[in-house]
Amino acid sequence: MASATTFPSPSADFVLIDGGTFQMGSPESEDWRSNDETQHLVTLSPFFMAKYEVTQRQWREITGKNPSTFTGDSLPVESVTWLEAVEFCNALSKRDGRTPAYTVADGGLTVSWNRAANGYRLPTEAEWEAAARAGTATPFYSRKVPGADDANFYAHYPYQIEQNYFHDEVLETRPGVYRGKTVAVGSFAPNPNGLFDICGNVGEWCFDYYADYVVSTSSTTVAQTNPTGVASGTRRVYRGGGWNDFGKNLRSAYRAAMQQDSSAYNVGLRLALNADDSTAGIVTTREEATAKTRTGKSLIVYYSWSGNTRGVAKEIARQTGFDTIELELEKPYSTNYNTVLNEAQRDQHAQARPALKTKITREKWAEYDTIIIGYPNWWASIPMPIATLLESYDFSGKTILPFCSHGGGRFGQSLTAIAKLAPKAKIAAGLSVHYSGGSSLGKDVAKWLEKNGVKK
Repeated sequence: MASATTFPSPSADFVLIDGGTFQMGSPESEDWRSNDETQHLVTLSPFFMAKYEVTQRQWREITGKNPSTFTGDSLPVESVTWLEAVEFCNALSKRDGRTPAYTVADGGLTVSWNRAANGYRLPTEAEWEAAARAGTATPFYSRKVPGADDANFYAHYPYQIEQNYFHDEVLETRPGVYRGKTVAVGSFAPNPNGLFDICGNVGEWCFDYYADYVVSTSSTTVAQTNPTGVASGTRRVYRGGGWNDFGKNLRSAYRAAMQQDSSAYNVGLRLALNADDSTAGIVTTREEATAKTRTGKSLIVYYSWSGNTRGVAKEIARQTGFDTIELELEKPYSTNYNTVLNEAQRDQHAQARPALKTKITREKWAEYDTIIIGYPNWWASIPMPIATLLESYDFSGKTILPFCSHGGGRFGQSLTAIAKLAPKAKIAAGLSVHYSGGSSLGKDVAKWLEKNGVKK
């Protein structure tokens, strides 16, 4: 790397991120860490990274379209798939006279990256984390827990509020305003590397397929130099958290994942470029098959505490006639609101798997190719009974249609939780319902079913 030829910065909108070695992932002592954040040393070549997330103006100039849920030229583009992000990088490269980094084949099933190309590209997951950390080893680059004045996120729920919900005065950062939408890029101070909105606003697509880090074998530690992730998978990584994410999901080590042909109103992209000629070769990635089962039958299975999710499930059943199962626990949560908040937070914090009283035989499960899963959005994720469900049954080849009831955060990171726990299933478009859905519930359900091609 020391003898590599350095490239000039493409423009003032990019900053140089120095190469070197850093500790990727989080220590086991980090609060709200996930098991997929195993710490390991990574060495990177220097690279350029855009100061800002790609805006809707930039996207429209290249593609002629704007898919975003929240519209405005200076807002980050969102609701773009990983494949669309890759095509955008190539188109922008061609416009600027650069060599496109990617080759897309087989209808998007195969994507190859020419690592020597000087074109625009997505950062690797390791590059993104190194750029976000800016030399820190703390949960956030700021060392101080970010609040509403530091980032655009669901600031009613700053880091560590879950276990301090009824006495938030002990928190380093107290709850703040929740904007409930994206804001103009660059609205907050940058991190020490000069990157704006690296936490919050929208999550940012990375190149890698999602998988556990390959950090060692049975006999040796695996060298991690300019890693690009596994060669095949079913989910692509995105990082940084978005406007509707809790503080815990803004951590530098937090990993989110989604299918490469899916999009979300809180996921966009940030551009990267090679800063020297120290990397070369072709990295070829291949999308693994998910949905295969074809029985023609669908099952509605849900967990409900207050009754909101149950009401949505009943409306889906009314419109479809599908079989329906409500999950019950061997040891039910308390019926008291304050108590169940503590119980639910405790289980999620410990990643517990509460035992289900509800049992479905293997033969019965095999009858269904589509599983419609419902749940309340608890602490920006799935309730742990849903985690138990996902780990108790074989979802390989099945299609999951998720729906949730929520108090303002829509899906939060619940879809990522499902994606990680059921990696061999296809996840279709979801439905998020505010509390009980109100008078529009029937129409909202009907529109969602139609979008997913569900035959009633």
